[in-house]
Amino acid sequence: MVSFRHHLELYSRLLGAQLRSQMQYRLGFVLDLISTMLFTATEFGAFVLVFQRFPSIGGWKLEEVAFLYGMVEISFGLMDMVFAGFDPPAFAQYIRKGTLDQFLLRPSSLLIQVFGSDFTLRRIGRIALAIGILVYAFNTNHVVWNLEKWLFLPLVVLGMILFFGGLFMIGATITFWTVESSETMNIFTYGGGYLMSYPMNIYSDWLRKIFTFVVPAIFLNYYPALFFLSKPDPFGMPYFVHFLAPFVGIAVFWFAVQYWKFGLTHYQSTGN
Repeated sequence: MVSFRHHLELYSRLLGAQLRSQMQYRLGFVLDLISTMLFTATEFGAFVLVFQRFPSIGGWKLEEVAFLYGMVEISFGLMDMVFAGFDPPAFAQYIRKGTLDQFLLRPSSLLIQVFGSDFTLRRIGRIALAIGILVYAFNTNHVVWNLEKWLFLPLVVLGMILFFGGLFMIGATITFWTVESSETMNIFTYGGGYLMSYPMNIYSDWLRKIFTFVVPAIFLNYYPALFFLSKPDPFGMPYFVHFLAPFVGIAVFWFAVQYWKFGLTHYQSTGN
């Protein structure tokens, strides 16, 4: 049985190859880095412009929404670095070009190979700016820190990484049957991230129910934000839901792995 240490060593080698290739052209890498930072700055600038006209949205001020936005951007940026190989449109190209068949022929874990097939280091720019926005949110909201909050913060980020990464894996698995619909998952990944950047209480009841009971995004960012910012819950949910973020992320990721295994058993190679 192949050991965990072997998988870790293989992944580190694949990751090293990715980093060396991306740093081969330093100027191009720096320009990519700047472009990702400009994208995040422009997007957050749109938030600021909205709040120039409206002092609050659904009872949330700019600095409070900045917390939601910063958390999502950090989590999604980290996920997009690590799970880039599972991005559905990119993974669909593996199937079209027969790259996945090459992976399957190698005597190594397919999951490790896909994880190591892409690592978007340029996302560091997006993550760095998002950290700055989050620090701004913490300072302007005067968050009172204690041990519970310090320990819970990285777990919230981890929960969102696993959640978005799980959605990437589900979207990649769908391409085993049809590569043409790979963009559909963007509604839940990129669209879901944008939706989670705003407070959930501003959305219509039917949409909020979808992102509570179908795609449980409300537990990943909104309820932790209520906890950190000491805001009341307008929906009257039990207090423990504020701490469900890591468990929801783990559950979605576990389901994604099982679905991936199921899809893999039904995969027919490009030659078929």
